[in-house]
Amino acid sequence: MSEKLKTIKELADELGVSKSYIDKIIRILKLHTKLDKVGNKYVISKTQEKSIKDRLLSSESTTKSHTKSTTKTHTEVDFEVDFLKEEILYLRKSHDKQLTNKDKQIETLSNLLDQQQRLALQDKKLLDEYKSEINDLKALKMPTQDTKVEQVSSKQPQEVESVAEEPKKAPRKWWKLW
Repeated sequence: MSEKLKTIKELADELGVSKSYIDKIIRILKLHTKLDKVGNKYVISKTQEKSIKDRLLSSESTTKSHTKSTTKTHTEVDFEVDFLKEEILYLRKSHDKQLTNKDKQIETLSNLLDQQQRLALQDKKLLDEYKSEINDLKALKMPTQDTKVEQVSSKQPQEVESVAEEPKKAPRKWWKLW
């Protein structure tokens, strides 16, 4: 036993980790069956100490690389989140502009509809006035029954005959032409 043996506590203090973490590494490396016991304490040989230190360094480098990749991933995610927030703001502004434009269009169309309805009402009133005027004029021009008889008797007999012959002509059928 020329080599200096260390206890688990001494090795943990030297490496700056807890005793339970050193014990965990010993179990992972399956060294717990190979440990020597001096009194009430387990002692670690130089070769066992070297393998524990190597394992600790490899786990630290793995942790550092994992931390770096996690940090890189978090940075990328943060960038993506910022980009998406900006896009949301842009879309909200665009949506607000569209709503404002739609409100203006609705207001304009409402005004146009109101104008159209007023014009239609005016047109209806004018048509009613014109109809009443036309009816008044027809009443003035409408000949009585006696004047109609006088007008017919005063016409020449030839005109009456020609008028009577016209309705007698039968319409020609187009399908008989072929």
